[in-house]
Amino acid sequence: MFRILVSDDIGAHGIDILQAADDAEIDVRTGLSPGELVATIGDYDALIVRSATNVTDTMLEAAKRLKIIGRAGMGVDNIDVGAATQRGVIVMNTPSANSVATAEQTMALMLAATRHTAVAHRTLAEGRWERNKYAGTELSGKTLGIVGFGRIGRLVATRALAFDMTVIAFDPYVSEEVAQDTNVTLVNLDDLYAQADYITLHVPAAADTDNMITAEAISAMKDGVVIINAARGTLIEESALAEALTSGKVRAAGIDVYRSEPPSPDNPLIGLPNVVHTPHLGASTAEAQRDVSAQIGEQILDALRGTDVRNPVNLPFEAGPDFATAMPYMALADKLGILQFHMAPAPIRRVEIEVKGDVAEKLTRPIAAALLAGLLRNHLAGDINYVNAPLLAQQHGITVSQAKGVAAADYTNLVSCRVHWEDGSRAMAGVLFGGSEPRLVQVSHYHMDVDPSGLLLIMLNKDVPGVIGMVGTTLGKFGVNIAEWRLGRSEPGTEALSFINLDAEPPEEALAALRSEAAIVKLLLLRL
Repeated sequence: MFRILVSDDIGAHGIDILQAADDAEIDVRTGLSPGELVATIGDYDALIVRSATNVTDTMLEAAKRLKIIGRAGMGVDNIDVGAATQRGVIVMNTPSANSVATAEQTMALMLAATRHTAVAHRTLAEGRWERNKYAGTELSGKTLGIVGFGRIGRLVATRALAFDMTVIAFDPYVSEEVAQDTNVTLVNLDDLYAQADYITLHVPAAADTDNMITAEAISAMKDGVVIINAARGTLIEESALAEALTSGKVRAAGIDVYRSEPPSPDNPLIGLPNVVHTPHLGASTAEAQRDVSAQIGEQILDALRGTDVRNPVNLPFEAGPDFATAMPYMALADKLGILQFHMAPAPIRRVEIEVKGDVAEKLTRPIAAALLAGLLRNHLAGDINYVNAPLLAQQHGITVSQAKGVAAADYTNLVSCRVHWEDGSRAMAGVLFGGSEPRLVQVSHYHMDVDPSGLLLIMLNKDVPGVIGMVGTTLGKFGVNIAEWRLGRSEPGTEALSFINLDAEPPEEALAALRSEAAIVKLLLLRL
């Protein structure tokens, strides 16, 4: 039974989905203090938050069984993602659920700022008819500069184009083809500042985006530019923007987010007549709240059950709609990593990976993460999984690279790896039969067909008569049945490598008896 803590108000739709699950127990406890959360979190497999709960390193240290943190919304700046990654905790958000709402709020702020909507409303409500004083300008024919051309940025672009605006965008992670498909021109940031009549921000809060709009940045912009921020308050140096609004360098601003929320009374932007303020309403629509709530509930349950992982922000690979296709390959790679670790005679320092086949080649990064997880799980303390394995491998000096010709086996969708220790190496390869059944097909120069699951007795022996009978007889004396025996050898009279699937775990006396036989060189018992 999974235990899930909901520490912020996420809405009824998500709670209903969670409570309907017969394999989950849900606790809704909003308003917990940091100390109360630390004292409580150790009992839960998953935590769902919005923006009120701060997930700190201290809290994560206490979260011994936590597997997933779900953010009902897009921004994860209230979560220590680095600490979560180090501990193998998946952090996921719901980036698409409130995208339309935020894009529409951006357009609303742009229109309100350029047509003096808020101040004109206030003066009329106070009994003054000042029609001539508040003449605005049209969006049509103006240039909109979008900083950050992700999901929300593209939705804003679509709407701005419908207003007959010219749209330019800056995003170093977006290709020219994506921009061209939406009739948007990608430019560098300096050119965007120089050309745009309106600038809207759609980048996440991060170290490299903190205070990206400074006095220096504003000085590079057009005189009379309008700035819109419905993303994150940390993107703007508020005192610099206030000064530019007062001087007229910036004609107007539409601000939905603030560095500190709610903003303090001495916030320099509050009270300026050419600023349209809203209290972080970007995602505050009935539709967005419903969708965010439902999506995070469904995502958490699917991830806990291991059926799908959607919208993770800290997996070392992209987890999209095809993640379910990747999971069997990752399970195979995990087993290869476990086998490589246990069969290596010394600490592994380097890993080479090769993935062949139309399906598998698209999954190289998740396969690599899974292989490292299997490799490290019995080597390091703590919960080692696909989230933190690549980071931990790097921290422990294990280098990982792609290579060609790792294995000699010739199969469709082949997963191969070679590990290196101080004075040796071993290649290993596996495939999926029928797209789901893992098989080990090569170990070093031995070719075979092994089911790498359950109890597995691995034996290296001299290739002499009587070994198979002796092993079967010895195990039989202790009531251990052999389910399957796969053997490989390079040529007669040398050494043979066997993988023996067992129905029950042999006692230590049985293993000792086998190890005492002169024909047996090495013996290893694993549970996969």
